[in-house]
Amino acid sequence: MLEPAIKDLATAKNFGTLSFRLPSGQIASHVMWVDATDEHLLINTEIGRAKYKAISADPQVTVTVWNADNAYEYGEVRGTVVGEVGGQEARDHIDALSQRYFGHDYAAPIGTERVILKIQPDRQRSTGT
Repeated sequence: MLEPAIKDLATAKNFGTLSFRLPSGQIASHVMWVDATDEHLLINTEIGRAKYKAISADPQVTVTVWNADNAYEYGEVRGTVVGEVGGQEARDHIDALSQRYFGHDYAAPIGTERVILKIQPDRQRSTGT
């Protein structure tokens, strides 16, 4: 179960940083659009991207989501990618995220299939709420 304060941050117009391990062992961090359900944080990406390949090999990730109006209000989830959703549902999801952040459907070219990564919290905390 995702903490309600973190879900609130992730379903508002806030950004998150997704951190994951590269095959070299180094940690990479990407600023991302985020979303959530009651159970999972959601990240939408493409299967052709390096982050997807790295996370497929090592599904342990950390996501920090902060309030765009108050960076001292944030939530951190250390978790595991436990599933993914592709196809039209993932395409519709990226359009919904683009509507949230920009007010229009996703306009960037899609090089490969979109996929929603479902992150199950193993450890979570929020502050400033």
